[in-house]
Amino acid sequence: MKKAFILSILFSLCYSLAWTQTKPVDSTQTAKPKTKNIDFNVMPYLSYNRTLDFMFGAIPMMMYRLNKADTISPKSLSGISAIYTTNKSYFVCSFNKWYFDEDKWRIQAFLMTGNKNAQFYVDDLNVSDFYDYGTKMTIVNFSVQRRIIKGLYGGLGYSYSHYDTNYQDNIQPSSITHTNGLQLITLYDTRDAVYYPTKGDKIRLRWLAYPTWFGNDVSANKILSEYNKYFPMRNGKDVLAARFAGKFGLGNIAFEQQVTIGSEDIRGYSEDKYRGDGLIDVQGEYRYNFAKRMGVVGFAGVATIYGSDTDSFNWKLYPGAGVGYRYRAFKNEKFNVGLDGAVGKGDWGIYFRIGEAF
Repeated sequence: MKKAFILSILFSLCYSLAWTQTKPVDSTQTAKPKTKNIDFNVMPYLSYNRTLDFMFGAIPMMMYRLNKADTISPKSLSGISAIYTTNKSYFVCSFNKWYFDEDKWRIQAFLMTGNKNAQFYVDDLNVSDFYDYGTKMTIVNFSVQRRIIKGLYGGLGYSYSHYDTNYQDNIQPSSITHTNGLQLITLYDTRDAVYYPTKGDKIRLRWLAYPTWFGNDVSANKILSEYNKYFPMRNGKDVLAARFAGKFGLGNIAFEQQVTIGSEDIRGYSEDKYRGDGLIDVQGEYRYNFAKRMGVVGFAGVATIYGSDTDSFNWKLYPGAGVGYRYRAFKNEKFNVGLDGAVGKGDWGIYFRIGEAF
């Protein structure tokens, strides 16, 4: 299954490269400027995390049109990232977003493998502390969405995860977990751009089911919801973005499937301390563009969790706030990479961004 998936990705990339070929130019005709169909860049990756320590690597990626004549579809994006951390974790992943047929179809494909050395918090009557664990993981996600009416999409997805986890001091038994998930997707999208929207809405609702008849040891469900709103500021030069998100775990949620406060929901937490079956957050971000290819952001938000093994963590408020720098990665497309620094409740984090936080 994995080999077939990888071959499908390579085939799609080769297909996109085929569109970059141009017909021979008649020497008797006036030469016209050629338009590059592929924007390619290699971005260095450098970050720090209180759990993973220093992280460094490289991210080659490209933007392109699957059909040069299709100017309605957003440009497609493909990339590979390879990251190593000083706590001896590593991650290699391939990420792809394909848009075609005048934006009637949207396909996403993600493949990651790696070894994550992290920590989790245990609240015990005798001793409350962080304990290390190591997880060898393989994750595959694939989804297809079709436009139903203007702005409204529906789709299906499949996800596969395999985890081999060992815990420090045998505080929990070692475990091997694999899940096969089916995904039902509804998307309402009125943004003026998918990579850097300045106005519009993005409302996405996903139902993930892990039934036992589909190769899972136990039955579980997840509901993932998000509502992003964008307001143009300073005559369209800047953007005010707002986000509400909810991640709700139902049933037997595995340790590796639990959510933690951090990353996009909410920045400022990198110790993986606040972990549970579900999470709700709200946040806002102002994106100030002071140059053609550079900008800064300021953001703040608050989150809460439920289903934590530490009862005192449940339904408390966890605020986070910070600032960040943005750089436009591609000359012909508004797509940013950047670095964020944020503080939370007794925690802080530094985040390298590929695209905006939301």
